[in-house]
Amino acid sequence: MYLDLTRITRCPTMVMMEVPTIDCASLRALMEGDIPGCLVLDCRSFLSFNASHISGSTNVRFSTIVRRRARGGLGLEHIVPNEDTRNRLLSGEYRSLVLLDDRSTDLSQAKKDGTLMLAVTALCRSPCGVSVFVLQGGFDSFSSEYPEMCAKASPPQGLSLSLSARNPESADPKCSPCNTPLYDQGGPVEILPFLYLGSAYHASRKDMLDMLGITALINVSSNCPNHFEDSFLYKSIPVEDNHKADISSWFNQAIEFIDSVRNDGGRVFVHCQAGISRSATICLAYLMRTNRVKLDEAFEFVKQRRSIISPNFSFMGQLLQFESQVLASSTCSSEAGSPAISKSSTVFNFPVSIPVHASSGQLTFRHSPITTSPSC
Repeated sequence: MYLDLTRITRCPTMVMMEVPTIDCASLRALMEGDIPGCLVLDCRSFLSFNASHISGSTNVRFSTIVRRRARGGLGLEHIVPNEDTRNRLLSGEYRSLVLLDDRSTDLSQAKKDGTLMLAVTALCRSPCGVSVFVLQGGFDSFSSEYPEMCAKASPPQGLSLSLSARNPESADPKCSPCNTPLYDQGGPVEILPFLYLGSAYHASRKDMLDMLGITALINVSSNCPNHFEDSFLYKSIPVEDNHKADISSWFNQAIEFIDSVRNDGGRVFVHCQAGISRSATICLAYLMRTNRVKLDEAFEFVKQRRSIISPNFSFMGQLLQFESQVLASSTCSSEAGSPAISKSSTVFNFPVSIPVHASSGQLTFRHSPITTSPSC
């Protein structure tokens, strides 16, 4: 398909180089035409990217610490964190590279310290022989003109199976669906295509696990049994749900376990007793480490899928400390203890669902902001 270069304009940037802007039609031509190798880098937030993005694009994110320390000196490993994609870029497999944000028409509208501008600056310094463009109007314009070329996340849904268990032999005989609380109903929810979250009751339902293609489980409790050790791989994390428990000491082991199962093509189901505090904490830690995102972003991402998550105050404090380590490790491991917060912001607010037993006996949830700090 012919790419009309007259539709591409140029504008000066802070790096004293001219970076072309490209309109939506030209980007579509690059992606669908005979011209090979177009890499699209999406500089929006983690939540925005996961809500919807151009199919085949890669999300680029810089933590607060990275932005502060970079001072325009970011390397290609920060712009293209995936090693395989980076090697393909360096080998010349990609001919064109297009960056985009939410809606900027050109670089003059982009924030000087924003992800888009930092990425452009780094790529202009080390262009790797690739033609770098900025998308006019960003994702908003492209998704409006070509929605069919955008991937949109499905509404978070759990597995819907009858609590009466049509096949009683698939559930552990020690577990009874009678008087099952609301957090046990439905089924495990998908956090990522290979990562699921739920309760101990869900872990006792082999039919649920089999239907979801689960191959391994992380049991984040000291008293919930591993029901089907002959059928699934188990990782036990014997932690109590109280303020004295040190769950952060298990983060690395849990992350390595999930990644090993993922690399083998499997799926992991993480559970505790209710699937609200301990197992949710493990999932949050995994998202933070593997996606280099802040706790509030990871929390909102998981909450959209399982609205009742509510890690206890101690776990939230441990996650905040883990956040500072994760974000700091992107640039300088010797400063991994530096808090990932600004001097003017020392308090964190998280909307948490607090379980409240109604008079009717059913469990409902009241939304309440939890305020915590790294010292809690």
